[in-house]
Amino acid sequence: MATSPKPEAEVRRPLRLKELIPYEVAEALRTDARLIIPVGTCEHHGPHLPLGCDTIVVEALADEFSMEFQVLRAPTLEYGVNAQTELLAPGNAPLRRKSLLRTLNDLIDAWEAQGVREFILLTGHGHEPHQEALSTVFTRGARVRVIDIYAVGINDLLESKTGPMHGDEADTSVLLFLAPHLVHMERARDFTLVSGKRRQFRRGSFRIPRESEGSVGQPSLASAAKGEAIYARIRDRIRHRVFLTPEPEDT
Repeated sequence: MATSPKPEAEVRRPLRLKELIPYEVAEALRTDARLIIPVGTCEHHGPHLPLGCDTIVVEALADEFSMEFQVLRAPTLEYGVNAQTELLAPGNAPLRRKSLLRTLNDLIDAWEAQGVREFILLTGHGHEPHQEALSTVFTRGARVRVIDIYAVGINDLLESKTGPMHGDEADTSVLLFLAPHLVHMERARDFTLVSGKRRQFRRGSFRIPRESEGSVGQPSLASAAKGEAIYARIRDRIRHRVFLTPEPEDT
């Protein structure tokens, strides 16, 4: 015998601010005073990936965490401080570090005044100025947690063993899993750095060279199966370390 579907009120869904009325936001904050803020980029990741590559991944994670833990989820900030590149890339839309910081400060100031006590900033972009803007956000007392999703160890899941780069095996695999219709593997181009340059790039301050078509690493090694494993690793580590770890007691 077929079971009847649950009433809509019982079906859990992400608590997206843009879809809620003020009363619902207030009720959610009374239960859990945290707010997830996905911070993406509009940035060239090579000729095979969409400009919103970083954004798509953090939006998926934010929705999953919001749905499971019934934590409010802010509208995505679609722009960040893009990596420096010598290639003119159509569609690239960067913010300056100060612009990103001011935008976040303005938004967070308003939400803190309404009762948010912890902000969880999710980003998939490791560029140092971008990370600096997120980590220097000012609050009057609320906690700010900046989660760089690719800081989770995934080297053992990659054939290249170089760690996450830019539009590489990791980025491409995760997009093949989450949004395969947006990936053009026939356009993927590998670009391998010498070891010294590779270390510099991983520190987040490397300029993408003109010789590259926008990606650094080996996107040709990507697969949806790897992407599923990488995404699951990232999701589960953040889930346990951020959402399931007990809060420290006030001293």
